[in-house]
Amino acid sequence: MIDGFDTVLGGFVHESAPMRVVFRAGSLADVPSEVDRLGAQRVLLVSGGPEAAFADRLAVALGNRLAARFTDVVMHVPVEVARAAAQAAKESNADLVVCLGGGSATGAAKAIALESGLPILAVPTTYAGSEMTAIWGMTENGRKTVGRDPRVQPRVVVYDPELTMSLPIDLSAASAMNAMAHLVEGLYAPGASPITSLVAEEGVRALATAMPLVVIDPNDIDARSLALYGAWLAGWTLAVAGMGIHHKICHVVGGNYDLPHAGVHSAVLPYAMAYNAEHAAPALARAQRALTSAGIDAPDPATGIWLLEQRIGAPTNLADIGLAEVDIPTAANDVVAAGMINPRPVERDAIEQLLRDAWSGVPPRRIPSSSR
Repeated sequence: MIDGFDTVLGGFVHESAPMRVVFRAGSLADVPSEVDRLGAQRVLLVSGGPEAAFADRLAVALGNRLAARFTDVVMHVPVEVARAAAQAAKESNADLVVCLGGGSATGAAKAIALESGLPILAVPTTYAGSEMTAIWGMTENGRKTVGRDPRVQPRVVVYDPELTMSLPIDLSAASAMNAMAHLVEGLYAPGASPITSLVAEEGVRALATAMPLVVIDPNDIDARSLALYGAWLAGWTLAVAGMGIHHKICHVVGGNYDLPHAGVHSAVLPYAMAYNAEHAAPALARAQRALTSAGIDAPDPATGIWLLEQRIGAPTNLADIGLAEVDIPTAANDVVAAGMINPRPVERDAIEQLLRDAWSGVPPRRIPSSSR
């Protein structure tokens, strides 16, 4: 096979959903006109506490288009919250859901769309990326269920880098590594194509370049814009290419143990990369190239991501974000039971070792196959 063209010569299927993206500093002001462009007249505005000030501004700008607000958003979208959000949409006779915030606000909006079929206009304030996807997730009785449905794909996404400038540095770092995980796994995911690989590599380069600058100066609008650009590419990659072992671990561990979503992604990513290293070498070589271009000098891409996380202060182990060591064997069982498509076969003992490495935060290392 000719080096560098693995996604072409191996064959591929590329499919992506149509949607509109508005990206510029100050674009929060464009939301009312985007609502009008969709022909909506009664908006349910969904937002959480951290983004309340921006939501208040938007509520005023919407004027008589605003039918109601829903603010009880919760991480991992418990089914009770999903039902309450859907009821709010029904009672307000909304014809459009506008969600402003991070993944939790977007998740609540998707729960509404899944129930009612209402269209979504998303205004992200973090680097989560879920605003670009048809993926929904809800938690019930300590178990998170994830699915795909075209009804939850936002019709319009408005990216305003100014809305990310108040995001604390620690949350910015964790959220950026959440986006980085979409990009890295998109390089070897089942739906990878020449286009998704190009986009993912560009996204890795953008995020790895931007985040050290954001840490130095959180008010650097150029750095914030570049980081949000990387997050947009990450969300698009997640939507089109699909994911593998890393995301399955994060959904299971984060949802089952109620851990911070972005923090779990950050802590697990280098170890999932090391797990897949021998089975996805050409794809991960793209990540290595992007990291090198961004000034991250490392012997392999998993170590490069691990060093980047340390540099920007992102979470580097599961112990610090709340996973008990005693829960690791059960978590490994749950990951294996969940099933997934991944370059390397999913081996129960190797998954437990991956989780133990991620729990302790040791330098990422290749995990040998238990079948050898």
